[in-house]
Amino acid sequence: MPTVSLRNEPVRVLVADSTRMQSQLLVGALRRRPEFTVSSCLMESEATLEAANTTPIDVVLVNAERNGDIGGLLATVRRLHLMHSEIAVVVMVESYDRELVLNVFRSGAKGLFCSAETPFRALCRCIHSVHNGEVWANAKQMRFLLDVVTHVPSLRVVNSQGTRLLTSREEQVVALVADGLGNREIAHELGLSEHTIKKYLFRVFDKLGISSRVELVLYAMSHGDARPAEWLAGGV
Repeated sequence: MPTVSLRNEPVRVLVADSTRMQSQLLVGALRRRPEFTVSSCLMESEATLEAANTTPIDVVLVNAERNGDIGGLLATVRRLHLMHSEIAVVVMVESYDRELVLNVFRSGAKGLFCSAETPFRALCRCIHSVHNGEVWANAKQMRFLLDVVTHVPSLRVVNSQGTRLLTSREEQVVALVADGLGNREIAHELGLSEHTIKKYLFRVFDKLGISSRVELVLYAMSHGDARPAEWLAGGV
């Protein structure tokens, strides 16, 4: 059975696409479905955020070009997630690999839809699913995500007696810094305050004899390995 919206009102969809013809085709197809109201904008950060700021939107469809600026697209998705967490973002692609899947969901997207593998009617189910608070990912994508959940980069730093220098929480903070997250995002991920994250970083800097996030990332790249995740919600 297709997933349907929990609300009686139409789902408000924004299509963000840099290809005008493709955008028109997608918008036209969605507008023929009575359960959606659809608007569109250019696939660029300022235009997408402006649309989100001025128009009531439930779901944003971000269409990734085959040879487009993926880094810029992911930055737009992250800004949307941070500024409008109530909006569900779906990234549409023609193909994907492990790195793209991880980066899409790390950026805050609620779905990754592969148009080459899945028919249009599935896109409609995808929109309803993310609107209802679910995540849209196929079995292959979920395997990529589960692999990251169970194994995260960490530092195994020990002294000459083999004693660990970093606590499990400090290793978590270092892993997220190495992943490119800022203090606010790390605090949100771990259920802590930004002030607490800063204290952890100062403590890590002191233990490792470094003085900046750049040095910490370089240290993590050269000394880090993978271990089973030990995510501690909140606390110290």
